[in-house]
Amino acid sequence: MLQRLNVSTSQCLNVSMSQCLSSQYFYHLSQTHRQSTFGVIVKDQAFLNLNSSQLQHKGATIAESLSGLPLLVRGHVPGGGPSEISKPHFTKLLKQVTNHISSISNIFVHDGAIGSSPKCDVKVRLISDNPSAMLSLSHMLWETPTRAVSQDSCPLTVYVATSISPGIGESIGLGSKENDGFIAADIERSSLILCGKAFSDSNTTKEALAALSWPVIFARGGLPLSARLLVSGDSVVLLFAPKRTFKSCRDLLVPSDAGVILYSNGLGFLFQTGGSNLFKLPASVFLASSDSSGVIPSVSKLSPGQAAYHFLAGYQNGKFIPAYNKGTWSIDPLELAKAFMSKLKDDQISSYLFNVNGGENNVNGKDFAKVVQSTLSENIPPFQAKSGGDLEEKYKSFLLSKFPALPEEFSF
Repeated sequence: MLQRLNVSTSQCLNVSMSQCLSSQYFYHLSQTHRQSTFGVIVKDQAFLNLNSSQLQHKGATIAESLSGLPLLVRGHVPGGGPSEISKPHFTKLLKQVTNHISSISNIFVHDGAIGSSPKCDVKVRLISDNPSAMLSLSHMLWETPTRAVSQDSCPLTVYVATSISPGIGESIGLGSKENDGFIAADIERSSLILCGKAFSDSNTTKEALAALSWPVIFARGGLPLSARLLVSGDSVVLLFAPKRTFKSCRDLLVPSDAGVILYSNGLGFLFQTGGSNLFKLPASVFLASSDSSGVIPSVSKLSPGQAAYHFLAGYQNGKFIPAYNKGTWSIDPLELAKAFMSKLKDDQISSYLFNVNGGENNVNGKDFAKVVQSTLSENIPPFQAKSGGDLEEKYKSFLLSKFPALPEEFSF
């Protein structure tokens, strides 16, 4: 008998237990459950929150890692560029995907969270036609209490259709060349779709999940940041730097490949790290820039307004990367920079600007980490740009073109 699996963000999953598997359950869903607009119909059974060994018992294997699969997002912030998939196309795709999952006899459901602190996390429900996909994706999420997803005001829903026809991409204009699959996200719907082997592209999947979760985390008082932590003894340093710098000293940083969340009383992570989930507030913040002209000194101390200005610019040798985020924007970078400045002021967190490409004094990798640690014990002078060049004007021109209403406290 076909039964409706509700995946609406505003309704709960009403279930009755039919069998116990080592404290995990699979459920036949209640026939009295209200239908959702884009629900999944359970043809036979839905297995809920199986652990790794149970998923492997159901046939899950570790899939080969992929990278660079297409990511289509709709619902950017105003001024952030056009959506990469239209609302009608996403609606059509979502209906095709849910119909496909509904045709599978046994499906897999997993509830988790993005964000290591329950204060600001985002609850996530994964629905998959394949145990291998669930094995891969469930390891990204933090654990969450039973029924937490159904009680959350705006959870995310992730639909995984691994066995759907490769030609599905043609229906949304991708053509037939994306045989490995693709990822589509709708920020307004809080929905993510992974087709084909897309679940194997962990980096792009995390980028999509981050884009969907950032607005909720920010609205709940957290600051989602494209940053890492350097932990040395009792000291915690929040680092913003180019990706190549992070890669060369990955072993010294946490997390190795995911963003962080700055809470009112500490630091946490977007995705499961396998280690500590929370740290105390940072003793200091380091913003790494890359300026081969030498206008930016090797290291200098910043006021909160200067830190917010350089954070918003994210300058890297002629290119600006607002808030150091190369991924998809789903919140206003200026509002994030304002909140970042307020946090530095309220908690009296020291901030520094470091030039990793200062001419002859080129610093990278482990040397960068050493410089950060040594700076904390030295008396660093305030920021003062060196003479020559028009870097300050470049900053001003770029930022005012993107964010005309810059606060007066923001300064070079």
